[in-house]
Amino acid sequence: MAPRKVLIVDDEPAIRELVQFNLERAGLAVVSAADGEEALALFRTEQPDLVLLDLMLPRLDGFTVCRRIREESPVPIIMLTARTAEQDRVEGLEMGADDYLIKPFSPRELVARVKAVLRRADERPATGDTGGFVLRHGPLLLDQERHEAFVEGRPVYLTPKEFALLAILMAHPGRVYSRETLLDRAWGYEFAGDTRTVDVHIRRLRQKVEKDPADPQLIETVHGLGYRLREKV
Repeated sequence: MAPRKVLIVDDEPAIRELVQFNLERAGLAVVSAADGEEALALFRTEQPDLVLLDLMLPRLDGFTVCRRIREESPVPIIMLTARTAEQDRVEGLEMGADDYLIKPFSPRELVARVKAVLRRADERPATGDTGGFVLRHGPLLLDQERHEAFVEGRPVYLTPKEFALLAILMAHPGRVYSRETLLDRAWGYEFAGDTRTVDVHIRRLRQKVEKDPADPQLIETVHGLGYRLREKV
């Protein structure tokens, strides 16, 4: 079986070499790009299983690269950034990133995050309590074996995290899930983010499955508690 392939995108040669060395030592194949346009070209030709994407890039910045990749693929994306401002992390998640690491990071943590994200992307079903492979509720259908989602028979493009969150909610319509529970089940204990991450992904998910994301009729916010899928739709 061929090793999983990771695309590293960073304009600093030392960072690329360090990351490549550690990922290859962990048994992963690596391709690398030094700017945003090269990253998109390699993404389309190499079809990596995961993208490690720096935000500060020449030619096209990381946010733009992330958004364009998301228009084509649900491949997992981990953002690498020297920016520590919460807004930058939130913006990255809103663009479609699955996780982020703040520079400087330890190579050991990087490898652990990459393996964890790849493992969760491979899991079928997407969570531990979703029951069967096909979930149906109102206009929603999730085929977990094929990793396909439909709204009123129309296919919709969900990232692995969006898919996982929707699968959790669809497994038990009407049940309220706290943000902490959703974070734990969809991201796992390895994720170092906070519960704002859940809010960002729920907002993105509503944009894809709700007729009017500003007035959601499927995914409800239960103030002070968390989220639930409306039981009767």
